[in-house]
Amino acid sequence: MQMAALHLRPLVVALLLLVLVQSVAAEERDFYSLLGVSRGATTREIRRAFKQLALTMHPDKNPGDSSAHEKFLQVNRAYEVLKDEDLRKKYDKYGEKGLEEQQGGRYESWNYYRYDFGIYDEDLEIITLDSGDFEAAVNSAEIWFINFYSPRCSHCHQLAPTWREVAKEMDGVIRIGAVNCGDNHQLCRRRGINSYPSLYIYRAGQNPEKFSGERSKDTLVRFSMQFISTVVTQLWHGNVFSEIEAGFSKGIGWLITFCANTGDKASVNVCVLQVTSGATALFPPGSALDKEGSVLWLRSLDSREIYQQVLEHLPELELLSADSFKSKVARHRWLISFTFGENSAFNEYKKLQAFLRKDHIQVGRVDCVMDSALCQSLYIQKPCIAVFKGLGVHDFEIHHGKDALYNIVAFARDSVRAHVTTLRPENFPSNQKEPWLVDFFAPWCPPCRALLPELRKASIQLAGKMRFGTLDCTLHQPLCSQYKVQAYPTTVIFNGSTVHEYEGQHSADGILEFIQVLLLTTRGHFILKNKRLDEVWAVDFYAPWCGPCQMLMPEWRRMGRLVTGQVWVGSVDCQRFPTFCQSQGVRAYPELRLYSGGTRKSHQTYNGWHRDANSLRSWVLSALPRASVDLTPDSFRSLVLQGEQHWVLDFYAPWCGPCQHFAPEFEVLARSLKGEVRAGKVDCQAHSQLCQSAGINAYPTVRFYPNQGPQRSAYGGEYINSREANVITDIIRQRLEKLTPRFNKKAKVTEFY
Repeated sequence: MQMAALHLRPLVVALLLLVLVQSVAAEERDFYSLLGVSRGATTREIRRAFKQLALTMHPDKNPGDSSAHEKFLQVNRAYEVLKDEDLRKKYDKYGEKGLEEQQGGRYESWNYYRYDFGIYDEDLEIITLDSGDFEAAVNSAEIWFINFYSPRCSHCHQLAPTWREVAKEMDGVIRIGAVNCGDNHQLCRRRGINSYPSLYIYRAGQNPEKFSGERSKDTLVRFSMQFISTVVTQLWHGNVFSEIEAGFSKGIGWLITFCANTGDKASVNVCVLQVTSGATALFPPGSALDKEGSVLWLRSLDSREIYQQVLEHLPELELLSADSFKSKVARHRWLISFTFGENSAFNEYKKLQAFLRKDHIQVGRVDCVMDSALCQSLYIQKPCIAVFKGLGVHDFEIHHGKDALYNIVAFARDSVRAHVTTLRPENFPSNQKEPWLVDFFAPWCPPCRALLPELRKASIQLAGKMRFGTLDCTLHQPLCSQYKVQAYPTTVIFNGSTVHEYEGQHSADGILEFIQVLLLTTRGHFILKNKRLDEVWAVDFYAPWCGPCQMLMPEWRRMGRLVTGQVWVGSVDCQRFPTFCQSQGVRAYPELRLYSGGTRKSHQTYNGWHRDANSLRSWVLSALPRASVDLTPDSFRSLVLQGEQHWVLDFYAPWCGPCQHFAPEFEVLARSLKGEVRAGKVDCQAHSQLCQSAGINAYPTVRFYPNQGPQRSAYGGEYINSREANVITDIIRQRLEKLTPRFNKKAKVTEFY
């Protein structure tokens, strides 16, 4: 026995060493450590770190190292996982156990990483956007010219030097951006990008404009400049004082260039303001030449120097004390910059008031050194930006995006419309009867920051149905530990006494679908009992053991995505809630119903043969009130041909199958264009002469009749070759924009005559 033990001892030691080596290897395989980045690294930082490693560790550069292939596979796998938001979340939560083995199993040649990978990563003038900050950028107050490219596209590489020249030329005028569609394929697909490079101008609230000309620097600059509207007022002795006072009354200052010419008019008008030579001066509101120090005289001719001097001279943000802060945020919407000590807010923040004036958002500052108790009560421990929504001190949301003006402006506008609240232990909804969605996150986590805008979108859609809150786990770790939060973001639905974790895609649509199903599945009786008169609900009553129910579920959920924002869609588990299903008279599964009107007894049952998503969508949309009108020959002439509104028409025949399929799609189109374009339908069986005059020879036919005054189109209108509501909507809106008179984009030179 002793000899056996002696023989076993080396084996035990060897096994222990093997376990130790494996554990060390596992630690070394930490993906963040492999790439040499922090857990809060941005997608761009991850890409740059991987590129540096690829250039040195690639097997092509290490032909004599037999282990180079395996080493680089590990690095490549780390990159493939961490660049993807969903995979990164799974890795943060479950480690490699939550991932599929095939990720990172292939890599490119060394030449690809050297010449084709991340074309604009090192360019300071070009802002690389990804899915986390794209929406905030294009919905800000600034104009963006964005290059959607693929690293594998030769034309993209040919454009790169020109795009860099454009960025330098337009620096300070518009934002020049780039989106790597290789790393952001979902974003590019959502934006309809199907060729590279694709160049688009983005302006908030307007459809993007695609560039289709010669890709030279001058052509690109000219194209982008046409979207810049500059208003420079011509001042002369007849309007100089009235114009200046009008600006001052609105809190707007003046930047005036005095041109001292030798002509009589110039000398007279310069003398009106007692200026005897050519100069440029900034007149803040309330300033005057006879008020010493109130006017800033600018001696530079360089536009950037003038800009910086003017910015320095603009008034600081209003400093709020604890008392004034509480009274003001209780009544109005405010964007507050929380600083520590002497005003550490960027000079750029001074422009926020002008950007947010039309949104009725006031801008101020709180010094957390002077009012430490206030900041402590809000758990604000470092400089930050927060939006208070006019509903009291505790209804606010903190900005966790880029510290760039365009990002802050977009955040402020989204936040005041959304219903997302920053949570703390004092207002955490652990015992609330109403449903809450709580996002447990960390500010350093890029997937967390990407999710926040999607939460705001979902909160608007679910207003009155569910409340939304965010909890910063770096500040409230005990609360996060209480709910066993191990990775960020972790999104949880608190629905009465039950808790449900959301693990779907980080998108508003995904969240909406999950919540719609969850609300009806867990509290169907409550939702239907309290349904508003104007709501339509599509409900699938099912049992888990029912085979046809399980076959239907994927199509039902797909249909739910197709009608998001138009109809509420959900499911009720009748095995879990038998009493409720019995009260509704459900006797077989699956039972598909449409509830409309103000009572849960008022419903339609689906009796169709087809249970695919598109057939179900047509049935669901048919329950919505019509947004289009039927037209006769008389109303066609009076309303469409002689009226003062734009019209889109559906020429159809009642016996036509495709017409019946298109009918609900046309109603979606009518609702989406409501207030812009009226929608009408013409029955070509009943009004064949009218359809012949319009040249209709196939059904359904969609025609657009724009109101162009005396040039109104005759019977034919403008043919639209599509049967998809969103495509037709985009075509019509682009057409409307071309009909609208454009600004005179030539800047006028300010002169005194």
